[in-house]
Amino acid sequence: MMATEDNLTRQVEEIEALAAIYGDEWCVVDEVSRIFCIAITEGSEKNTRKVCLQVMLPAEYPSSECPIYQINAPWLREKERMEFSERLLQVCQENTGECMVHLLIESIRESLIMTENVDSHIDLLPDQLTVITQNLPDTQIQEDFETPEIHHGDAFTERRSTFQAHFAHVYTPSQVKEVIKKLYENRKIANASHNIVAYRIFCEDRGTFIQDCDDDGETAAGGRVLHLLQILDLKNVLMVVSRWYGGILLGPDRFKHINNSARNLIQQLGLINSKSDNSKVKKSKAKKTR
Repeated sequence: MMATEDNLTRQVEEIEALAAIYGDEWCVVDEVSRIFCIAITEGSEKNTRKVCLQVMLPAEYPSSECPIYQINAPWLREKERMEFSERLLQVCQENTGECMVHLLIESIRESLIMTENVDSHIDLLPDQLTVITQNLPDTQIQEDFETPEIHHGDAFTERRSTFQAHFAHVYTPSQVKEVIKKLYENRKIANASHNIVAYRIFCEDRGTFIQDCDDDGETAAGGRVLHLLQILDLKNVLMVVSRWYGGILLGPDRFKHINNSARNLIQQLGLINSKSDNSKVKKSKAKKTR
């Protein structure tokens, strides 16, 4: 009991120090579960390479356990990723019993400086921003003077993975792009392990939908969120579900949590009612059994 209380005290002191050192770059993902993240760069204004570090502080840290951590950097080659991981493991082994998150962050920064033969001009925005908008028809693109209002659902944690949904009404492809850009201005969202995207825009003149989705590395998740929007018959909507992976594989349950996160926000915004929702689900099941 005494050891647990001592660990908690040391964790609180370490988190306060990290927040003071890194300012807005240090993000709280889930305070109750002690999950945090930070985007780390090498410090050069000319180079925008970054590595997102997510850490979870177990109850036994720092006395007997190390932080549980994950690095996200799509530009890293497998060899470089292994080198980063080996350096982080070395930090953990050499500093058991001590607070070491600051050392992990600076180890990654040093690795970034040492990394060679990596493109020096990589956009801080995710590749999915290009993928999700590159095939949108020019006829739908127009000047939008302000970014649509974005609604954020309640974040919840399940077995160390945290999920949160974000929703906006969109009427043009350019608004889809603007909302995603706006979301990625939030460091916490930008540092998520996955940001799953799905949208549906109804074209009044043609009576058809422009719709697409992106998994952002969470295979098949985007299609499931898009299917949710379809069965609820929602139009002119954009849904993004962020997941911060906590080190435990959830298997198929992750899709349930992603869809529940999206659906709960839709319900919270009053865009569906229970009766119409249930009837659509029953119709969908009836079609499958024929």
